[in-house]
Amino acid sequence: MRAQLFNPLAVRWYLMGVLFMASLLSACMPRQLLVNSAADALTAQGQAEEEDIGLAREASAFYLKVSESLLRQTPGHLPLAETVASGFTQYAYAFVAFEAERLANTDVKAAQQLNERARRLYGRAHRHALAALNQTSPGFAAALAQPQAALWPKLRDEQVGVAYWAAASWGAYIALSKDDPDAVADLPLAVRLAELAWRTSPQHGQGDLASLMGSFEAARPGGSSAKAAAFFDQAFALSGGQSPGPLVAKAEAIAQAAGDRPAFEALLKQALAVSAGRTDLSSQIMRLRAQWLLDSADDLF
Repeated sequence: MRAQLFNPLAVRWYLMGVLFMASLLSACMPRQLLVNSAADALTAQGQAEEEDIGLAREASAFYLKVSESLLRQTPGHLPLAETVASGFTQYAYAFVAFEAERLANTDVKAAQQLNERARRLYGRAHRHALAALNQTSPGFAAALAQPQAALWPKLRDEQVGVAYWAAASWGAYIALSKDDPDAVADLPLAVRLAELAWRTSPQHGQGDLASLMGSFEAARPGGSSAKAAAFFDQAFALSGGQSPGPLVAKAEAIAQAAGDRPAFEALLKQALAVSAGRTDLSSQIMRLRAQWLLDSADDLF
């Protein structure tokens, strides 16, 4: 998944400025308008890229807490809900779950604790995203669970981003809940939500949604590896050949699962080549993961 976190050099002062202006305006501006204005400002700041992984990690917790607090006051603000859901999901993926994987062979207890924390963060992201969908389309979750396709909810264009993160965080939560039958039983609903987003906007996120579809296709019972591979290839094409994420995802979901080490290593080396020289946070995280997977190949095959 693409990790667009926050600009930690500016975010604290920026948010302080937002809060200061809010205090000045609160006497003459209706409260909900003030809240919406602050939500718009936080959303815009959350879209900023940060090339330093360490700084992004240090700033993320503060930004997420402020954004989450504001979202609770305006749960129907779709851009802020998307920012919050994506922030918790990406923080869990980049800074918690990945660290758990790296510790799995040396400190099982620490890895378990990190995985549990990541699971909680994914669940938090999913709850915020689904709440926003329910707020803007009442009964959304209930309709999603209906067995008849004719009763499933319809997504509007402006809801696709929130639906994407709701499905992505849900899938990640399920992946870390294999000992929880109730959570695992929700996989078809997570896949269904991703499919609804796909039908509405298949090019969403410059390939991010296509890559998620590939991951779900590879993970779901009875899924087609050929179809999953096609989704990953489409995701890479939609990124203009600039995103290493679909290559890493294809290496893990297709090549590793098939025991095909040559293909696994070829995809990861391609991901390293694609990300070389790129300073955006997403590419750096995928580069770190690709290199770690290559270094771990003897343990994985």
